[in-house]
Amino acid sequence: MDYGEGPGGTISVLLADDNLIVREGVRALIERQPDLQVVGTAADYDEVVREAAEARPQVLVTDVRMPPSFHREGIDAAKVVRKLQPGTGVVVLSQYDDPEYAVSLLSEGSAGYGYLLKDHVAEGTQLADAIRAVASGGTALDPTIVSALVQPVISPGGLLPAEEDLLGMVAEGKPIKAIAAARHEPPEAVDAEVEALFVTLAERVSTGDHGALKRLRQLHQAIVDREEQGQTLSRLLPGGLADKLRQEARPIGETERVMVTVLMSDIRSYSTIAEHADPSQLAGQLNVHRAAMNRAILGEGGTVMQFVGDAVMAVFGAPFPQADHADRAVAAAASMHGLQADINSRWTAEGLPEFGLGLGLSTGEAAAALLGSAERLEYTLVGDTVNLSQRLQQFAQAGETVLSEATVKALSVSVPTIPLPPQLVKGRDTPVAAYKIPAMAGPRGAQ
Repeated sequence: MDYGEGPGGTISVLLADDNLIVREGVRALIERQPDLQVVGTAADYDEVVREAAEARPQVLVTDVRMPPSFHREGIDAAKVVRKLQPGTGVVVLSQYDDPEYAVSLLSEGSAGYGYLLKDHVAEGTQLADAIRAVASGGTALDPTIVSALVQPVISPGGLLPAEEDLLGMVAEGKPIKAIAAARHEPPEAVDAEVEALFVTLAERVSTGDHGALKRLRQLHQAIVDREEQGQTLSRLLPGGLADKLRQEARPIGETERVMVTVLMSDIRSYSTIAEHADPSQLAGQLNVHRAAMNRAILGEGGTVMQFVGDAVMAVFGAPFPQADHADRAVAAAASMHGLQADINSRWTAEGLPEFGLGLGLSTGEAAAALLGSAERLEYTLVGDTVNLSQRLQQFAQAGETVLSEATVKALSVSVPTIPLPPQLVKGRDTPVAAYKIPAMAGPRGAQ
């Protein structure tokens, strides 16, 4: 399957803007970089969706407002593209520093998204750096937007002192339960007070107070879209996890027992490849590899926990339960091998070294937690299941996947496996049973 990577490991980009002059100017900025290539352009919502389906770019760079209604077609189209082609990076270029657009873009998670102001894209390599970041699942945001989002909203005048105090807490992103505890009131009463506060602001809007309108929109987005565990964009978490925190009010450091399948991937002989490769060329290859692995994992509903060098860690069954987490993990593993094989075919034709993947899958109980500080949070998974997946991937040759016995038993689909001799692994006193899926084999009936 061709995802539109350019020659020599370049990152393929679809560029969307209804203004021809702006579009060509941005194209020139992008193509100054040898590792970036524009593979298509679009001028409205329909063209974005159509061109993305045809070109299958690694990254979509789009304006916010485009035909037909000039509202937020760019953001809406980006979300459609991400749904149809999971893992596609998105960079939104906007002339609007109102944080509402950024919050809307990031409402389902920040991985693979960027939001830059057009006034700043010509400064240094900001745009190119953003494209590279989102292509591998990272986030890139304009400092002006970051500043607007992390600063509390200043309330308009004309409110009673108690309303001013309530507005301040709402603007800080505090949840209703926390506000109720601080005010020694039932949560239901605070919820009613917040609603009444919005009514007051709405009445001010009806009198033509534009400042009240802007603050009303910002405060509404703060309640609906902002994660309650923090105020800074550095705390945006894997997709949907902010909503989970909002519903459960889980504090930092509190663990949750989950039943999951953990996937570990590693590139075989990567050190040898790195020793003989040009660093910039290798970086380009690694970027293409990560983007493809990200798509394969997200495509099966998994969560990419981290990329560390040439290694990938993903989990299925957390942060949200999935009864078929083992099936999903095996399907993702097959997709990862398949995508990498397609990429290797192109690399071979270009005289570039191939990447051979070894994968390990382990199923069992683990502890999931939000760990960190007020400045930085990380969703972390710990336990023997995680450790075992790391050990098992070491037994996999290029193109192979090694499963734990628990993973094999949890499968509901037929998978061709070969039992391995009992394996001694670090941290275990007794050998473990493991099963190998031969190179390029996968769930029966998989494409």
